[in-house]
Amino acid sequence: MATREQTKRIPLFPLVSLLCFASIFFVLSLSRRPSLSRQTSHFKPNFVSDTTSPSGSCDYTQGSWIYDPNLRSERYDSTCKEIFKGWNCIANNKSNAREILKWRWQPKGCDLPPFDPVRFLESNRDTNIGFVGDSLNRNMFVSLFCTLKRVSSEVKKWRPAGADRGFTFLRYNLTIAYHRTNLLARYGSWSANVNGGELESLGYKEGYRVDMDIPEGTWANAPSFHDILIFNTGHWWWAPSKFDPVKSPMLFFERGQPVIPPIPPDVGLDKVLKNMILFVEKNMRPGGLKFFRTQSPRHFEGGDWDQGGSCPRLHPLLPEQIHQSLSG
Repeated sequence: MATREQTKRIPLFPLVSLLCFASIFFVLSLSRRPSLSRQTSHFKPNFVSDTTSPSGSCDYTQGSWIYDPNLRSERYDSTCKEIFKGWNCIANNKSNAREILKWRWQPKGCDLPPFDPVRFLESNRDTNIGFVGDSLNRNMFVSLFCTLKRVSSEVKKWRPAGADRGFTFLRYNLTIAYHRTNLLARYGSWSANVNGGELESLGYKEGYRVDMDIPEGTWANAPSFHDILIFNTGHWWWAPSKFDPVKSPMLFFERGQPVIPPIPPDVGLDKVLKNMILFVEKNMRPGGLKFFRTQSPRHFEGGDWDQGGSCPRLHPLLPEQIHQSLSG
């Protein structure tokens, strides 16, 4: 897991998000259900794909970005209403927005076929897919929705318990939903008790209580409802405007009691991940698929997004540049 310093230093190109979308959902599009009956079926994915790899399978995480000036991506356009206005690069006239669509991911030793929304819908009939996490997962949810809606317009708004938003593709009985959570774990404001306590004796007056072993209510029911779960966390753990290490620090609790001595956010994150993974494993539907999406590095240079930083790069970093960034 990257440290805070590493995360802020790596100026990787934002196309990593496209790789996450393509690889995860290509794998899902290869999945098959042996039965459409929800009472008797067990989800058994088939990970073998039509590739050029001699083994018939592929590690989609190993490869490189290829620029193809003739590549046309017609998955969806800027008119999809589910795209948050502030993130609609084409509608907001971002200078290189359309150029991004001309890049494709080429795995090493095999091919990654274009995402086929019709095949995906057919393969995932009678399925619930849940995205749990921060805005990174919201972007993936929106991208999938906009892609599928272009080929299947019979859609009904419907949100499972706790979900921030959700839709059902009626013809296929396929539901996709987004459950917003910043830390995965439950958290809320904490203030010192007038009668004192262990944290008060250490000088803490206010902050945020983070219950490391309790999932946030927005997604507590998600593992038992969804057949496929994609969850993430990361960026909010390093948000000083929210969790100021002096004025409003994270104060970690376990089994209802404060962790003494207090632990820093990076240690708290590790413990939260262990607890939340155990929670998902225990509560996931039989045969369900679980994906943990790792944190994407920040790609601003010369400062953060609100501190004069910019995104000047027009090409992905070369492998040797990535290693220099990690070791520099």
